[in-house]
Amino acid sequence: MSLWTGRDDGMTEAPPGRRFSHHERVRGTSRKRDRFGPMTPDQIAAFARRALRIARTEIAAISALFIVALGVMTFVELADDMTEADGRAFDEAVLEALRPNATALDPWGPGWLETAAMDLTALGGTAVLSLFAVIVTGFLVLQRKRLSALLLGLGLIGGVALSEGLKALFGRDRPPEALRAVETMSASFPSGHSLLSAVFYLSIGVMLTRAFPQKRFKAYVIGVAVLLTLIVGLTRVYLAAHWATDVLAGWSVGAAWAMALWLVAYAIQRRQAARPQAPHVLPVDEDSQT
Repeated sequence: MSLWTGRDDGMTEAPPGRRFSHHERVRGTSRKRDRFGPMTPDQIAAFARRALRIARTEIAAISALFIVALGVMTFVELADDMTEADGRAFDEAVLEALRPNATALDPWGPGWLETAAMDLTALGGTAVLSLFAVIVTGFLVLQRKRLSALLLGLGLIGGVALSEGLKALFGRDRPPEALRAVETMSASFPSGHSLLSAVFYLSIGVMLTRAFPQKRFKAYVIGVAVLLTLIVGLTRVYLAAHWATDVLAGWSVGAAWAMALWLVAYAIQRRQAARPQAPHVLPVDEDSQT
């Protein structure tokens, strides 16, 4: 079978009851070798179309794999820098810039900015994200998207487990209590708010992109998801609840975990699509049959 044309250009075995002569075998072999000769313009165009189609199909999976790898490598680098002088100097410089007077009562910027930051930082809290997750999961179940609902739930549960496990592993102290504008309980590295907001909002953003065929709507949805994730992390640093590297680490782990879950969903859907499926019955048809 030719890789370029899809046709069998040479005979590989004799028909039943007949044997190839030496000349026929040599001629068949020469034809087979001709398939590896220079490609014609039509063959090049066909190959280019097939390669482009495969690239378009798999570009999302390749991008997700890249984000997973980049997130893991970034977290490892941040975890290493956290114990070194350069990493600590960076965190202290950022904190001093946001708290120039070394007090929680006098942050950088106007007074309303700190109030707004306190409101916005709650978008990454466990209680708020749990409420949003219940609402979204219920909607997905009603839409019969059970796989998406299951992965979203597993994503948040796994995110909480990752956050608490990594905090217990590294046990990093928070910024000085005198500078903190909010109360904190657990360890500092990585930021749980940043991690969970990245998992939840990025997962929802990727899910919603499938509902919009237009590229501008896809870009808008992803942009909003990224913006919410950034806002939560930045407010944690502004309120001195975390060091800057804590937030960067949370974003890295959260994005990697969200894309890993998306890859699982992608693989399951590809496998299901390859199997012969029974005709789908719409809910209206089910109701009309009862």
